[in-house]
Amino acid sequence: MAKELTKEQREELDLAFERARAAQAIFETYDQAKVDKLCQAVAAAISNKKVFTELALMGVEESGLGDANGRPGKRFKVHGILRDSLRQKSVGIIEEDPVKGITKYAKPVGIIASVVPTTNPVLTPAGTAVYAIKARDGVIFSPHPRSKKTAFKAVEIMREALRKEGVPVDIIQCLQNVNLAMTQTLMSEADLVLATGGQQLVRAAYSSGTPAYGVGAGNSTMIIDETANVKEAAMNTMLSKTSDFGSGCSADGNLIMEASVYDDMVKEFVAIGGYFANPEEKEMLKKVLWDEEGHRLSDTVAVAPQKLAKIAGFEIPEDRKFIFVEGDGIGKDHFFSLEKLTTLFAIYKYEGFENALKMMHGVYNTMGKGHSCGIYSFNDEHIHQLALEAPVSRIMVRQPQSKANAGSFTNGMPMTSSLGCGTWGGNIISENVNLKHYMNVTWVSRPIAEDRPALEELFGEYYDAELEK
Repeated sequence: MAKELTKEQREELDLAFERARAAQAIFETYDQAKVDKLCQAVAAAISNKKVFTELALMGVEESGLGDANGRPGKRFKVHGILRDSLRQKSVGIIEEDPVKGITKYAKPVGIIASVVPTTNPVLTPAGTAVYAIKARDGVIFSPHPRSKKTAFKAVEIMREALRKEGVPVDIIQCLQNVNLAMTQTLMSEADLVLATGGQQLVRAAYSSGTPAYGVGAGNSTMIIDETANVKEAAMNTMLSKTSDFGSGCSADGNLIMEASVYDDMVKEFVAIGGYFANPEEKEMLKKVLWDEEGHRLSDTVAVAPQKLAKIAGFEIPEDRKFIFVEGDGIGKDHFFSLEKLTTLFAIYKYEGFENALKMMHGVYNTMGKGHSCGIYSFNDEHIHQLALEAPVSRIMVRQPQSKANAGSFTNGMPMTSSLGCGTWGGNIISENVNLKHYMNVTWVSRPIAEDRPALEELFGEYYDAELEK
């Protein structure tokens, strides 16, 4: 049981809701042109290179997690979210189907409780604010205590952009005296919860009594078949694994490689900056990554490979960008097949694509079901087989997972910072959380010509005319 709120926390939360509802009532009256303009104002203020870089560096310093060189690049995700938002309607009629006589009207969901993960104290508030303003929702952000100063500053920058436009700034707010009790209360009193974080948080969101979108655990796994471009696959793996020091749940964790390309991939990984840990070093890594029951230890999350090696008790050259180890099996007793969330991945060898699929199933039956996997292949049948069998919500083909899953300018995935994992991952949706999830929709139905197929057509060979007499 979480502790009760202090008097100061209760007052802060009450005031935040009071202000949010007053602001949201005004935003609800705005037309499409105005909310689009406000989305642009907020996105421009938070995602310009100078501001976002300063905030990104502040977040890394405050939390001690992530890559100061790579995190500023997350600003492009805000650009993508703005792009997707501007291309959709969110006020009044958003869809008409004359054949079915259906017209859809968008309505705000109200006040959103957005729980901000410690590794994304800038991107999550920025992306959520753009979608929420587009949908005319209010948002109260609950930042992770480890990076709350960064999140608060990011929200204040966006509020200032709204202030310059002469609209209520309290449409977006960030709590300051936040802890678990306050976050749980916020979730229980809001109209919708967006929970991005660990499984304990997501379960709390779903048990808050408020409609919630949560995300499942990741354990991103890639299959590399005999048709793969080895250099492309290695480069994309490096980009995915090193992005923000592997902190994202989309970062490559397991690579299942066909025997004929296995040795070439290992050579290419080393050539591109990988450090291939020997068996002794692998055992040292295992002891600092997980406890005896396979629970991940936080000191190794989102750290540079040099720091990871040092924690384990050995040293690697300064030019190495990631560490990889040879997997010794898949399952709960084989810890390297679990999620890593750092600059390390495991490699496995297979012969025959049916065995690659078996290994893939083994990984997801262990951890990460519902999230994502990928494939480096030019064999459409292999891609099709994987799509038919993989218990995941998204599959990236020949792309760096951590940069592609949540939307990219070179794929059609909706831009987001939150990935639904379906019932596999204990989530209500199996797609990227995007604008449509921020809106209620009213369906208006008009009469149409009767659409009643003949019973013979409906029941086919099971139609029995005698039973209809």
